[in-house]
Amino acid sequence: MRVAVGLSGGVDSAVAALLLKEQGHEVVGVSMRIWDGRPLSVRPGRHACYGPEEEEDIAQAQKICEALGIPFHVVDLIEEYNEKVLNFCSLRYLAGATPNPCVYCNRLVKFEGIPKKLENLGVKVDAFATGHYARVTYEKDLGRYVLRKAVDISKDQSYFLYLLTQEQLARTFFPLGDLKKQKVRELARKIDLPVANKAESQDFVAGGYRQLFGGETKPGPLLDEEGNVLGEHRGIQYYTVGQRRGLGIACGRPLYVIGIDPERNAVIVGPEERLYRRRLVASELNWIAGEDLKEPMEVFARIRYRHKEAAAVVEPRAEGSVTVTFREPQRAITPGQAVVFYREDLVLGGGTIKAVLE
Repeated sequence: MRVAVGLSGGVDSAVAALLLKEQGHEVVGVSMRIWDGRPLSVRPGRHACYGPEEEEDIAQAQKICEALGIPFHVVDLIEEYNEKVLNFCSLRYLAGATPNPCVYCNRLVKFEGIPKKLENLGVKVDAFATGHYARVTYEKDLGRYVLRKAVDISKDQSYFLYLLTQEQLARTFFPLGDLKKQKVRELARKIDLPVANKAESQDFVAGGYRQLFGGETKPGPLLDEEGNVLGEHRGIQYYTVGQRRGLGIACGRPLYVIGIDPERNAVIVGPEERLYRRRLVASELNWIAGEDLKEPMEVFARIRYRHKEAAAVVEPRAEGSVTVTFREPQRAITPGQAVVFYREDLVLGGGTIKAVLE
């Protein structure tokens, strides 16, 4: 097959291209340009996927392709990224939510945009591959392509991929899904890939999301749960559930952000125990391993990337959303974040957290 491999300039995507070539596929390397040149206050250290290091990463990707003897292309997805990720997430931040940009970038920009842009360049491919740690299989009994966790659970990135469609999964390869990270490094060193010892990149942008999603700053009250004013915030987009630092208020015990009320332009704070909740409402659902949910289902649910999934029951609601009830209270369930449902290593689907219930 002719397979396009999305290259970030790092070791994972480079080894993905290497493995596909060794399997006999005709491999095409491709990097996407998404940074529009806006100034960012960047912390020194590891590269992010958005920012002024982009040209350096593209140059590194070209060196990888030269080392592997495969063609290399760069596609411009700045407009698509601005519209489908930055602008979209900015509106959600201003509404008091905390979206995950990587989730939307994967489905709407990377897996959708790169193959389309290549085709516009006259480069037609049969499949698309990345260096994500995840697996895709076709299940005959389900009649569907399904997404599974990576063998290396410590590197598993299936959480970020739950929005992929059946059409996208059918054309997707994740060559690293069955490998441990250590093995990936060994393969890169074995053939002296130029990125064999390159440090891990960090997600999205160095310096934090909020410098991109700031929008108009509207200060407002910091309230306790009884409505008492404890101080002033500098704009709800700069706060998220679970946050402790940067509140600027003194109290006899630590206070955390436990809620954001965009209608009152208020940030609600309280003691840590108020961060623990058992129920949430999720919408914008994408079911991978089956059709829409018709009856309650026991799952293991993950409410953020670094969260260890916990036992829960998902129940359909009349308006097409679902209620998720955990067996045990979970800390800092955050509106805007993705909740992803698992059964062992199988990704059942997921959605966006819309509300947190008691």
